[in-house]
Amino acid sequence: MGRLRVGFSSLIGSTGRSYRCTMSRVAVVVHHGRPRARELAGQAIEWLTAHGHTAQVPKGDAEACGLEQWAADEAELGSGVDLALSLGGDGTMLRAVDLVAPAGAAVLGVNVGHLGYLTEVGPDEMQDALERVTEGRHTVEERLVLEVETTTPKGESCRRTALNEAVVEKTTSGHTVSVAVDIDDEFFTSYVADGLIIATPTGSTAYNFSVRGPILSPAVQALVLTPVAPHMLFDFSLVLPAAGTVRVTVREPSTAALVMDGHAEAVLQPGDSILCRTAEHPARLVTFGERDFHSRLKAKFGLADR
Repeated sequence: MGRLRVGFSSLIGSTGRSYRCTMSRVAVVVHHGRPRARELAGQAIEWLTAHGHTAQVPKGDAEACGLEQWAADEAELGSGVDLALSLGGDGTMLRAVDLVAPAGAAVLGVNVGHLGYLTEVGPDEMQDALERVTEGRHTVEERLVLEVETTTPKGESCRRTALNEAVVEKTTSGHTVSVAVDIDDEFFTSYVADGLIIATPTGSTAYNFSVRGPILSPAVQALVLTPVAPHMLFDFSLVLPAAGTVRVTVREPSTAALVMDGHAEAVLQPGDSILCRTAEHPARLVTFGERDFHSRLKAKFGLADR
């Protein structure tokens, strides 16, 4: 069978743009710690290959799931991939987005486990969802992605992205971290706290929420700056325009851990800084009809209808 044409032809975010792409190469990202996810991975690959598509699985996932035939290096996975299929929970979705968002590929999430904000369908709906994507009966929703550039006083730098948040936090129990914050290249204030969260609207319901930060609809284009257990009178969150920048610089004598989407990425020394801004490439999530953010919020927290 030849290359199938798949119409990603609905509204993307609020831009009103439309486009078409092929779904000939699909990345299958698996939470290989869950047996049901491993089972679904095999079923998905069987369906994809039977319908003329090429499947690729991150090497670590492939080895854990017995799918070595379809293994691909993560560094090369995003290149040429038209769709990513995430089999797991929101953590697996975050990993899939990180792998393919720079290439502009959309991610379809199958929820295997607890209720997730990002996953779209349940395990029993996976094949139907793939068929609907093949037929163009879906929409693609854009989500803001955070780009974080780490810089040292020597000028060394490294860039990373996150869908939920970046956190600068203490490295030693019982201590705090001291950081200086610049907003749009102007000094704002210094924080002494257990940590500082810079969250996207998607991440506002994650760590940010657990420390009483505000919940933002994914439709809002903004960043949230929230201190964790601040040792100061100013302990409020700030909601900032997405077009701006936030720089966090570690002050003497602190060291700090940089954690992005729940993964420790680096240890920051005094003088090191991170510059946070909206990434050029958004995350693209496959949906079937409009996502009802408020209904998901009610279900997650058991809110009554009346």
